[in-house]
Amino acid sequence: MTASETGTVLITGPTRGLGRAATLAMADRPDGERPDLLLVGRAGKALAEVADEARARGATVHEVGCDLSRLTDVRAAAATARDLLGTGAVRPLRALVANAGQMSADTRVASADGYEMTFAVNYLAHTQLIGDLLGSFTAPARVVLLGSNTYHANIYRRILGVPAAEWRDPVDIARAATGEKNPGLKATGVAYSNAKLAILYYAHELQRHAGPGINVSVFEPGWMPGTALGRGAPRAMQAVGRGLARLPGVATPERSGPALASVALDDKWANLRDGAFVVIDKVREVRPVAQDRDRERRLWAATAQLLERAGTPS
Repeated sequence: MTASETGTVLITGPTRGLGRAATLAMADRPDGERPDLLLVGRAGKALAEVADEARARGATVHEVGCDLSRLTDVRAAAATARDLLGTGAVRPLRALVANAGQMSADTRVASADGYEMTFAVNYLAHTQLIGDLLGSFTAPARVVLLGSNTYHANIYRRILGVPAAEWRDPVDIARAATGEKNPGLKATGVAYSNAKLAILYYAHELQRHAGPGINVSVFEPGWMPGTALGRGAPRAMQAVGRGLARLPGVATPERSGPALASVALDDKWANLRDGAFVVIDKVREVRPVAQDRDRERRLWAATAQLLERAGTPS
């Protein structure tokens, strides 16, 4: 973005790993290129610390406390952002980075709204937030969603036993598992891959509904085992992830965070749209399964249904 177009970036999940690195990379930009920052994350020490660090680097920062597993919190966060924009406390909204993510270790665990936790945090929370703020962007603007190649099982994922998505109707995907026994690691992996496939479908459909001058893309940070994403996983799995993170060539927040900041801000990415899929710093084609107009339409309609249901008093 040119200096005259630099405004505000809203980023979710700014307190750890990729989100923290991206936040500080944006705060590190020189005067005239540094955006104002709206940091949407769970209120507490970690959010306050990253906000203070970004301020120390010269950024105008506002913390917006939000538990993304609660859609009432997400709606309140969007309202706070609109107020800050409306009063001129921050510059116009030019980018929204839907970075926050979670991988629930037990697909029986439901969000406050009754939805499977991985789908609720990775997907539904961001669709609520983006929908509530779509009219608040100032063009040219960007929506950057966090994707993952886990939606399909390439050779490396098959070796590691990481399951691909197993798509079904979105209302069913959103439903938490039942039973006395944890469905296990395969179900956890499928739930995560389904959420990431949903993000690709949503990105394509969102571009069709977004106003003029709003470009939608999907960022894949590379394989980053051992990050906070898997904090809900069993301890043994977390330990394996930390070990794999030491391997040469594995992506790190220190490399991928600035790349995410670049996709949100830099002129070289200004023409990314239609859910273009960026793997760290290169645009890649997605597999055919990730482009399905019928699934995209159905997901859009089902998402509206799920969000409306969550907003209806019981």
